[in-house]
Amino acid sequence: MLVGQQALGSDMHSMGHGSIAATAVATATMTPLNFEAPTNKLLELVAKGLAVERDEASRGLSPATMLDSGMVIPAGYGSVPPPKATAVDFSVVQDMKGSSKTFSKHETRHVSEHKNVARCARFSPDGRYVATGSADTSIKLFEVSKIKQMMLPDTREGPIRPVIRTFYDHLQPVNDLDFHPQSPVLISGAKDHTIKFFDFSKAVAKKAFRVIQDTHNVRSVSFHPSGEYLLAGTDHHIAHLYDINTFQCYLTANDPEIGVNGAINQVRYSSTGGMYVTASKDGAIRVWDGVTAQCVRAIVGAHGSAEATSASFTKDQRFILSSGKDSTVKLWEVGSGRLVKQYLGATHTQLRCQAVFNETEEFVLSIDEPNNEIVIWDALTSEKVARFPSNHIGAPRWLEHSPTEATFISCGTDRSVRYWKEVL
Repeated sequence: MLVGQQALGSDMHSMGHGSIAATAVATATMTPLNFEAPTNKLLELVAKGLAVERDEASRGLSPATMLDSGMVIPAGYGSVPPPKATAVDFSVVQDMKGSSKTFSKHETRHVSEHKNVARCARFSPDGRYVATGSADTSIKLFEVSKIKQMMLPDTREGPIRPVIRTFYDHLQPVNDLDFHPQSPVLISGAKDHTIKFFDFSKAVAKKAFRVIQDTHNVRSVSFHPSGEYLLAGTDHHIAHLYDINTFQCYLTANDPEIGVNGAINQVRYSSTGGMYVTASKDGAIRVWDGVTAQCVRAIVGAHGSAEATSASFTKDQRFILSSGKDSTVKLWEVGSGRLVKQYLGATHTQLRCQAVFNETEEFVLSIDEPNNEIVIWDALTSEKVARFPSNHIGAPRWLEHSPTEATFISCGTDRSVRYWKEVL
């Protein structure tokens, strides 16, 4: 069962002061103003996503409901090229030493610097853009083609500036970012308890055009594949589901068993939106039904008593890749909750870092904090196949791999953003 709550948004001036106060008290105490069941809209969207191809599915938010009129959508934005390879079948037993693939050499370049720690990064679904968020409260948006141009040895066109937008609208550090699946909209979650919407089709826009005021520190954000809903993982132990057209907030009334601190470090939807996964400070990984918001599987102690810092689905939605402050990266089978693979040999006990697949899911990448290295494993054999010096001063805080090509971003406690590109 989901409980509806009205979220406070940027349109609060249209509400009476009494209703604002009542809503603020209700949301702060997690007490619902009403007990309405959610509409069938999300169920219909999920069913549609499962039934038809992505380009035939709901197009998400229209310019009329989300963006100002006159916006210019970048040509082809949201169109995702086919993957280089089919999804890896991790159910295959593969423990043979020496059968691992080789991870290509990569070159790296410092592409920008924040004024404080670079805390997070996210690529757009089509891989054409990447955004970074910082403890300095700013967000930088890069055009990947300009980064590549910047890295060419024979560039004669003068200085290349890959940062095409910088947004200043948060009051506290930015924790996470996500791109709308179809529209040129970037969202951010921050310690100031807000989720902000930025229209990057406009060159002069520096501020958010819409704001959701949450009741907690927003640690993680994830768009539903339809673009109509988003999830916020916060210091509260239940993910907050928002309808982004109405700002209605839904909370499940079915609380799972939570440890001492169930704050959610990361929340991510599956590729169809039929499920989402949370990684919590109590060390658990939890799988939730994307329609009913019920917890359908709890892997308690997935990372022992240490925090689970990241969790995400494979493309085929059959497995979850997680990492934790116990210095392990693990692969779990969704259907059974069974541990399938462990990727060992990288120490991460301090930072809220994440483990990620490369674009073909053939490799897993994470961070070794003491050695200041990026570690790569063969995803199928679990063998460590490469270690790259990070080139950051101090260990990188965040890794994010492109969904479409052999490139990734590292963000550092040294404030810098580095781009990594396969050497052909």
